[in-house]
Amino acid sequence: MSAVSASLLPSRFAQFYALTKPRVVQLIVFCALIGMVLAIPGLPTGAQSWRMVLACVGIWLVAGAAAAFNCIVEQGIDARMKRTAWRPTAKGELSNAQTLVFSAALCVGGSALLYFAVNPLTMWLTFATFVGYAVIYTVVLKPLTPQNIVIGGASGAMPPVLGWAAVTGEVAPEALILFLIIFLWTPPHFWALALYRVEDYRKSGLPMLPVTHGNEFTRLQVFLYTLILFAGCLMPFIFGMSSWLYLAAAVILSGGFCAYGFALWRSYSDALARKTFRFSLIHLSALFAALLLDHYLL
Repeated sequence: MSAVSASLLPSRFAQFYALTKPRVVQLIVFCALIGMVLAIPGLPTGAQSWRMVLACVGIWLVAGAAAAFNCIVEQGIDARMKRTAWRPTAKGELSNAQTLVFSAALCVGGSALLYFAVNPLTMWLTFATFVGYAVIYTVVLKPLTPQNIVIGGASGAMPPVLGWAAVTGEVAPEALILFLIIFLWTPPHFWALALYRVEDYRKSGLPMLPVTHGNEFTRLQVFLYTLILFAGCLMPFIFGMSSWLYLAAAVILSGGFCAYGFALWRSYSDALARKTFRFSLIHLSALFAALLLDHYLL
């Protein structure tokens, strides 16, 4: 191998890695892991721990494949938006053929790992999530309706269900409660981002809510969804999945999200929308971490 070829390897690896949207996939795997942990009473056995590791790897691979496929479909849109113009497909650093082969390899590898090393149900649910995000949401819903993120949010809410299925081989009501929380969290999370990135979305031609219905209507929707989310976040306690530790965290975190939503509705600024978006990430991560702590400590 020549010195020039060797020097290109790290850069090429970084380009392919960027296609997987690592930060998004990390959150997906974290939520799936929470589903796995909550499905097991007490500490997992050695065999269960190994299955959890394999499940996390398989879910990571398929989620990364969906993200890479998304980069192909939205190559032109990404190139017109500041937030995404750096992506290798948008910059022309990777061709569609290279990205498609990469996405297919991740999907096949992850699906095979889940089918043979975890269980078929988890593989089929994960593959359905891939289709839901990469095809139904990205290709169909996103360019057609301002409710894209509401309907398409079902795919993003699947990780805890995948995790639960990985260790139990079934989908239980508890897993669906976790699904509901992420499903309700998704619209205010993304609409807060869309509010301060509205010009990017307008240039892209995507019918995001702030573009089609305006700033004030979107702010109201963000606030209303934080209220509905507050109720949804109480469900693990009401259903008996968790105790007072989680309840306290859910009330504080969801109350904070509602406060941001109310402030954003009453008096808008890009800075406040950005803070609301960032807090939404803290909200979901801390909420699921509280579920984890409650599961083991109480």
